[in-house]
Amino acid sequence: MSENKNQINIELSEEIAEGIYSNLAIITHSNSEFVVDFVKLMPGVQKAKVKSRIILTPEHAKRLYKALMDNIKKFESVHGTIKESGGDGLPPFNMGGPTAQA
Repeated sequence: MSENKNQINIELSEEIAEGIYSNLAIITHSNSEFVVDFVKLMPGVQKAKVKSRIILTPEHAKRLYKALMDNIKKFESVHGTIKESGGDGLPPFNMGGPTAQA
């Protein structure tokens, strides 16, 4: 009987599988770790909460960077170039519909 010692069984609970929406990531680092805070900004609300925080070693942060770049290239080869809005790093809040009025 041969076992694959490199196989990892990963468990994904229902709660985690639902995911958390984020439209802003704030990245900070020290000499030993990268911290990625995922935030949800809502239009008209002056305060935003960190919805999730991920702490990575520098080595894992670089692996994540490479994996994201690879997946973005694959995505764009099928769906076209991802358009980037404005240069301030914040998501646009014009949802494309009419402006609400009271």
